[in-house]
Amino acid sequence: MDVSDLRVFEAVSRHGSMNRAAQELHTVQSNVTARIRALEEELGVSLFQRHARGVSTTPAGQRILPFVGRITKLLADARTAAKDDGEPGGTLSIGSLETTTALRLSPLLGQFAKTYPQVRLVVTTGTTRRLIDDVVSCRVEGAFVAGPVNHPDLDHEVIFQEELALVTSPAIRGMEDLVGIVDLKTIVFQIGCSYRQRLETLLAEMGIVTSKPLEFGSLDTIISCVSAGVGITLLPRGVVAAAAREGRVAIHALPPERSLVDTLFVRRSDAYTTSAMTALLDMLGSTRTA
Repeated sequence: MDVSDLRVFEAVSRHGSMNRAAQELHTVQSNVTARIRALEEELGVSLFQRHARGVSTTPAGQRILPFVGRITKLLADARTAAKDDGEPGGTLSIGSLETTTALRLSPLLGQFAKTYPQVRLVVTTGTTRRLIDDVVSCRVEGAFVAGPVNHPDLDHEVIFQEELALVTSPAIRGMEDLVGIVDLKTIVFQIGCSYRQRLETLLAEMGIVTSKPLEFGSLDTIISCVSAGVGITLLPRGVVAAAAREGRVAIHALPPERSLVDTLFVRRSDAYTTSAMTALLDMLGSTRTA
């Protein structure tokens, strides 16, 4: 079994398309198709189900997919370890919630980049569910996510604690006003966002029925829609503090058992810890104890 064939398999599985995988891998579709066919013949199972829209990973393909990420990461770790002389360098890929990036990471990552200019820092954003999957699948080396997290393959540590607040338009003076709103809408990130799940639980406990959530991928868009009275959301207080001071939104406090949430940094427990990652963890430790 050739590692390069496994990389082709992972790309096809992720894209659901031989053609898009070929574009990512800078090759032609016929080469991708041939590599997949050879891998299927070697394993003696079908890895993809072909259909008009592309391909879908079969149950057999789903079972071997986690090993592909681990094998690829293990080889990458071996190459990195051979070159890692203790001086932070190379590429460090991490993920983060968009709210954490906006509220917490700018000064921290700016300081890191200034202190370690030889490190190429790559930051991607997403929901907690997606970021955990990215770490488990070795697409990023670590990620800032909302707790709690309980995964057998991950180590985690608390870095920040956020206070969540219900955010509405200024026209809503208190949470009790929500009960009388017909067709109340929530404005949230995509499924997998822990803040979204907490908002749904909170409203359900209040006996409030909501319409289908409006999903957006941008924090600024969510705040703008709430300000315009389109719906309500749940976000860290610090993220919306400026908008509240400007009178664009209203912030409604929640009881501590509903408002406090830990932001964790998660990474694979079996991953090689590079000098760049060690430097980042040291800086995070200083931030946590400051």
